[in-house]
Amino acid sequence: MALNKQTFITRTLTAIVFAAIMLLGLLWNHWSFFILFSVIHFGCWWEYIKLTERIHRTTLHIYTKLGFMLMGYGGLLMFCGTRYMLWGYSLSSNLFFPFTIAGFLLLVLGIFKQKQISKRSFFYAALGAIYISLSCGMMIGLWQIGITWCGKWNLATTKVPIVLVASIWINDTMAYIVGSLIGKTPLSKISPKKTWEGTIGGIILSVLVVAFLFPIIYTSSISWPLPLFFGSIALIAAITGTFGDLLESKLKRMANVKDSGSIMPGHGGFLDRFDSLLLAIPFVWLYVIFFL
Repeated sequence: MALNKQTFITRTLTAIVFAAIMLLGLLWNHWSFFILFSVIHFGCWWEYIKLTERIHRTTLHIYTKLGFMLMGYGGLLMFCGTRYMLWGYSLSSNLFFPFTIAGFLLLVLGIFKQKQISKRSFFYAALGAIYISLSCGMMIGLWQIGITWCGKWNLATTKVPIVLVASIWINDTMAYIVGSLIGKTPLSKISPKKTWEGTIGGIILSVLVVAFLFPIIYTSSISWPLPLFFGSIALIAAITGTFGDLLESKLKRMANVKDSGSIMPGHGGFLDRFDSLLLAIPFVWLYVIFFL
């Protein structure tokens, strides 16, 4: 297949801009991180509702859509800790209730304004609170967690989310490369281009790279148990992220669309970019909270 120069340029420029925005949001400070995942939250919600509408061949009232998103955002704000203060007021304590109530009122108003509503579509749209809002909230929660391992070393806040995002990116890249070189066995009918060879290769290489690279970046050492800690996050992220990718592919196939959106030319929409991350976040959060 001949290379389409214009398509290649568009995809490359979009990827550069996307990477720059992500790095700025992840690395600048806690407010840039909060804003980044607030944008991701609303962008993913909008596309997710559009997918459920196409799947069930219905249209939800705009008030209903906004109601779902605002109620979900209220849940996200619950994960904002003491670092998220404005003029001495906590976001979680002072904004959770207003956003939740405003969302609920809009949701009710949208239901009454719509003559007929599909219960099935409404139910699946509501699942976005778990799929999107809970995941984004947990990511903000992870940003604030500092970890001490057996009293031997401390891992400051902000590190876990960066390792998580890097693990997803490395896994996706390695899976694509390995799959392109030696991939022969299809992983699933949902996503025919994915292969078992690429998937397994991506997971293994992601774990190895993260386990030995990030200890050096953060502590200038690979002393035990640092590789185990970083590698375990990469392993969880790579496996669950693969299922996240398949889940979104299933939704798109049911909706009969190629991409969830078009906000990023050549790369699709928010869900296309963050499908793996959304499913990986809760599992990494549970691992960090309950095992570390």
